[in-house]
Amino acid sequence: MARRVVVTGVGLVSALGVGTEETWSSLLAGKSGAAPITHFDTTGFPVTFAAEVKGFDPLRFIEKKEVKKMGLFIQFGMAAAEFAVQQAGLKITPDFAEHTGVYIGSGIGGFDVIEREHTALMKGGPRRISPFFIPAAIVNLASGFISIRWGAKGPNSATCTACSSSAHAVGDSYKLIERGDADVMICGGAEAAITPMGVGGFASMRALSTRNAEPERASRPFDRDRDGFVIGEGAGVLILEELGFAVKRGARILAEVAGYGMSGDAFHITQPSEDADGAVRVMRNTLRDAKVAPEQVSYINAHGTSTPYNDRLESLAIKKVFGDHARKIGVSSTKSMTGHLLGGAGGLEAGVATLVLRDQILPPTINYENPDPNCDLDYVPNHARQASVEYVLSNSFGFGGTNAALLFKRYSE
Repeated sequence: MARRVVVTGVGLVSALGVGTEETWSSLLAGKSGAAPITHFDTTGFPVTFAAEVKGFDPLRFIEKKEVKKMGLFIQFGMAAAEFAVQQAGLKITPDFAEHTGVYIGSGIGGFDVIEREHTALMKGGPRRISPFFIPAAIVNLASGFISIRWGAKGPNSATCTACSSSAHAVGDSYKLIERGDADVMICGGAEAAITPMGVGGFASMRALSTRNAEPERASRPFDRDRDGFVIGEGAGVLILEELGFAVKRGARILAEVAGYGMSGDAFHITQPSEDADGAVRVMRNTLRDAKVAPEQVSYINAHGTSTPYNDRLESLAIKKVFGDHARKIGVSSTKSMTGHLLGGAGGLEAGVATLVLRDQILPPTINYENPDPNCDLDYVPNHARQASVEYVLSNSFGFGGTNAALLFKRYSE
């Protein structure tokens, strides 16, 4: 019999706040985290704004001598893990350290470190490259540093599946616990790609909104006038535990993980197919894994990027999967406020899904002003809403056609 898996801690770092409750309260208030970029000089860039994390001090979470060994995405991951571990009241002791794992995803990794060290190389030659360059930049070192910090000696892994990275990390962690390979997993994702190459690269693809004059209104998922996503940064980390383990140590249980699905589009490097086949299958796979009927789902935290293709085809997929019930489901995109965290998005949004179940309130999709006839669902426009919620679905779709979905349920004994 499969073991039950619950969420006992959520750690969030975003443009809306350095901390779980700060981010959550800002989401419910409908605040936008988008603003002019401060990380670098945007002169000559077609896009000059992003959803940057503001007021982040790594020394709150990391020893000074360790900071230089970590790219910014790792620092965000460490902070989010700190918040999650604290909320869970988790102290990893030798008797279960080998059954506690870490699984942190990132789509980009240390772009900031790569750009900095390349500049050092060009200016001063190879001797100017930092000895910490590689460990500060590679994707799996977020998991590595977290495991070292908290002494987690169980499964230690990372995913790099574009914008599905951290949803895959959470889902894979759920399965590790479900089948008995771990009792506790620190899992999620982190990203810090607001760099010249990151912003310039996505802008050259014409993937980003160009509303430079009004950044706070730029991310408008499902709205008729959407023109691209707003790049964000931060991290979302969850503590997952086997139910019996959590109960035995007296942990407060925030939600239960009910299902996990994966699919591949096998279609295009950046665009979904017109029939939304991959998105349809990943949601159906998740419901099948959970043994839950479509009619039981009452809220979806959508991938909802604010790009013309994604929002239209995700809406189509939801209608195909849920039929008439689709119009009874609240479907919101918190990316309208946090920006798109790329590989960190799924971890942040899994945390949001957990908090929806904890507090029984749906965060809004802000900047929803002009309905799109192809996007005709209930997008919880502009204002949070109290609701009775039993099951929450969280979607994540990535470049290359890699899809993940997670289903959470309200915990009951």
